[in-house]
Amino acid sequence: MRKLILVMCICLIGGIVSAQELKSPNGNLVMKFSLQGNGVPTYSLTYKGKDVIKPSKLGLELKREGGAYTFDNFEGKGQIDESTYDPKTSLYDSFSIADTKTSTFDETWQPVWGETKNIRNHYNELAVTLDQKNTDRHIIIRFRLFDDGLGFRYEFPQQKNLVYFIIKEEKTQFAMAGDHTAFWIPGDYDTQEYDYTKSKLSEIRGLMKEAYTVNSSQTAFSPTGVQTALMMKSDDGLYINLHEAALVDYSLMNLNLDDKNMIFESWLTPDAQGNKGHLQAPCLSPWRTVIVSDDARDILASDITLNLNEPCKLEDVSWIKPVKYIGVWWEMITGKSTWAYTDDFPSVKLGETDYSKAKPNGKHAANTAHVKEYIDFAAKHGFDQVLVEGWNVGWEDWFGNSKDYVFDFVTPYPDFNVAELRDYAKSKGVKIMMHHETSSSVRNYERHMDAAYKFMAENGYNSVKSGYVGDIIPRGEHHYGQWMNNHYLYALKKAADYKIMLNAHEASRPTGLSRTYPNLIGNESARGTEYEAFGGNKPFHTTILPFTRQIGGPMDYTPGIFVMDIAELNPNNHSHVNSTLARQLALYVTMYSPLQMAADLPEHYNRFLDAFQFIKDVAVDWDDSKYIEAEPGSYVTVARKAKGTNNWFIGNTSSEEGHTSTFTFDFLDPGKEYIATIYADAKDANYKTNTQAYTIRKVVVTNKSKLTQVAAPGGGFAISVIEADKAATKGLKKL
Repeated sequence: MRKLILVMCICLIGGIVSAQELKSPNGNLVMKFSLQGNGVPTYSLTYKGKDVIKPSKLGLELKREGGAYTFDNFEGKGQIDESTYDPKTSLYDSFSIADTKTSTFDETWQPVWGETKNIRNHYNELAVTLDQKNTDRHIIIRFRLFDDGLGFRYEFPQQKNLVYFIIKEEKTQFAMAGDHTAFWIPGDYDTQEYDYTKSKLSEIRGLMKEAYTVNSSQTAFSPTGVQTALMMKSDDGLYINLHEAALVDYSLMNLNLDDKNMIFESWLTPDAQGNKGHLQAPCLSPWRTVIVSDDARDILASDITLNLNEPCKLEDVSWIKPVKYIGVWWEMITGKSTWAYTDDFPSVKLGETDYSKAKPNGKHAANTAHVKEYIDFAAKHGFDQVLVEGWNVGWEDWFGNSKDYVFDFVTPYPDFNVAELRDYAKSKGVKIMMHHETSSSVRNYERHMDAAYKFMAENGYNSVKSGYVGDIIPRGEHHYGQWMNNHYLYALKKAADYKIMLNAHEASRPTGLSRTYPNLIGNESARGTEYEAFGGNKPFHTTILPFTRQIGGPMDYTPGIFVMDIAELNPNNHSHVNSTLARQLALYVTMYSPLQMAADLPEHYNRFLDAFQFIKDVAVDWDDSKYIEAEPGSYVTVARKAKGTNNWFIGNTSSEEGHTSTFTFDFLDPGKEYIATIYADAKDANYKTNTQAYTIRKVVVTNKSKLTQVAAPGGGFAISVIEADKAATKGLKKL
């Protein structure tokens, strides 16, 4: 009996030694780390005493390596002798705690551009060094606990028994405390361009087939696989977001759900050989993040993703400026115009095809005269840049042919005069934005990249929209694998060498790297406005994206569509934009980005110049942001203070159910008066039946004013709040 008691005491002492607890600075979040069973790393997380993450396993499984190659009788019949394989594949058990270190960090830093002028980075940290004695290997798991969530990553120090290694699976778990409501898109190695589905976790399997819609490149992996950032809401009122930060030299993480136990496990994107990552120590994994609050607004206001990235690595950032632009784009997306110059060639070969002998198709939008019209419109209304797509040769057979040498990024079509347009734009105080569609021929892009960026610098282009439509070349690689993530970062760094700002479409969704490389001023990486011309987005789409896609960084959503029936542009396209005009204005505030496009045609804006005024006025860089109200899938209302001014802009986007907002202007300076111009849905507005019904009214507001404003189904409202003197407010009603 005494022996049994002694053993129990030793086990208890061992358990206490193994358990580590970390609290957030305000004490609301508590993370517990321990080794379970056979030395399995495990963590849990609570918020104000409620379970957020139940005990969940950590670690990685490595690929078996090292088999000796033998020959049978020297006849060339080679084979691997599996008995010589290294069996040391586990980095998920047999650990002991070698060391723990705790620390506190608190700083305030200023982004080059952003939602706020100042960002506080305040966390408590626990670094746990784990020894695996049977293999003489060690890793570090580093936890950072902020007031609004948790970040943790794996670190692989320099050591003799873990140098080059291949990840077979990352086994990070997120065990949910219930069958939460989730806002999800299907897990995929090649696209994020899906409409969101709202359902219980237990319903994902049954809804997956319907949620998985056709795309130009896609690779599903599981009937319960979903993508991050994943937004959830528990029955007891917790808002939970799962994502990652600082995705560098690693594969993008999806999540695979064990829907019997409600446990998510990380699911990395494989390479062409099926491997999930090739690493060389010393190295780091990305941070895995859990953002949590009982107030949805805290999720939107969280800076965890940025704070978990490295500080800016660019010495000179003076050339990085937020951009408001228009473009030769929407007319091609709708089918009114084309990217291609001619219909004569079923295929083209760059350097061989003679475009001077081709008959123009009459629908090529990127021609000199037409681009000048866009430049004139941009100059008249104060826009910074004009995007031009389809300017360069090769668009006749650019897609779906697994073609390597598809574009050269420097040779224009016969009807696009580079020098003339360069000089014309300069004379108008406008820049042209470059477009580099790669057709996912990545090897081709890298071989041309220096020449393409040099061409841009020589011709006055300081920003580029790149694209990766279609299946990746090298064949077998995926958009979100380690190889491609390294390419995206290579392109970003190379762009910085030429002082070029980058906006990548179809790339991996952002993970906060814009802090480190602020010339990354935009990404698409989700289902954007273009899909409104491809059948339409669900009306609640823009109430979800701020909670999901935008957790990692700004999105080039391309809002500002005023004509919702696409048949007005192209009689053969019967798509409909599921939004009211007033909500299109609001998106410039609710969909944060330092890169904002007025996506519709100039002639459409000329029909609604009173509403277009908001797009002209709204800022693209901010000193402060206040999330007034938010509920994923229902509504988002946000107020932002324009950089270097005392002016505010407010936006609301609502679902198909509409929404009534009531709020005060308490964020305004006391004792000052402002003129608020309210762009709102008319009483009979509706995203399907009456999209262009809006009202505009002006009132005087102070920090004590209160507003009740109705958003129509699929609608919203936008408000400019401009500081004014007594003379300017004379005759206006005071709210």
